[in-house]
Amino acid sequence: MSDSHIFFGEVIGTALLILLGGGVCAAVTLKRSKAEGAGWLAITFGWGFAVLVAAYTSASLSGAHLNPAVTISIAVKTGDWSHVPLYLAGQFVGAALGALLVWLTYLGQFNQNDEPTLGIFATGPEIRNPVQNLITEAIGTTVLCLLILTQGLNKELGLSGMGILITALTVVGIGLSLGGPTGYAINPFRDLAPRLVHSLLPIPKKGESDWGYAWIPVVGPIVGALIAGGIYNAAFA
Repeated sequence: MSDSHIFFGEVIGTALLILLGGGVCAAVTLKRSKAEGAGWLAITFGWGFAVLVAAYTSASLSGAHLNPAVTISIAVKTGDWSHVPLYLAGQFVGAALGALLVWLTYLGQFNQNDEPTLGIFATGPEIRNPVQNLITEAIGTTVLCLLILTQGLNKELGLSGMGILITALTVVGIGLSLGGPTGYAINPFRDLAPRLVHSLLPIPKKGESDWGYAWIPVVGPIVGALIAGGIYNAAFA
């Protein structure tokens, strides 16, 4: 695949991921939304469907990494880091664009907002303990990346497209099982780029962007990606 396919595939796919994933957070959180108060199940399934749509859309262009942790774990598996910067650039741009689209979609609700809105754009812990929060993000990301890496052992999954569905369902499972402590970023740019957009948007009474926590959903998933790549090379290669 060409450099342009990689970049634009990741921009498009990650934008869709954040638009639909952040969109379900907005739908559940914002007042005067028809889905207000729908709860955690709606959020976890919404993110799973977001992965499904984004990955199917962009797979033919870039392979649909849509997540720096996935890109890094694949690089650890293959030893090829040459395209990692290009993937990361596309993912960051796409995540920021997706966050902007969430704001535009719910512009009327945001303009009447009277509560902090960071949770729509980024993750945050229920109990603020950096060590626990970091471990939680690393464990969740390890599960995701190891699942993605081992799909390559079954070529029929890739040919049928079932691998994307399995990944989407895994994201739902991670959210239901492991998402409670931190909101399961499991993707550095899913958190970092929308957090930056939140800090810049003119949302009334939006609250702080909590940059003191922002390193955890970046470092934790990267650690998880490295662990998953190491496990794959030790046990499956």
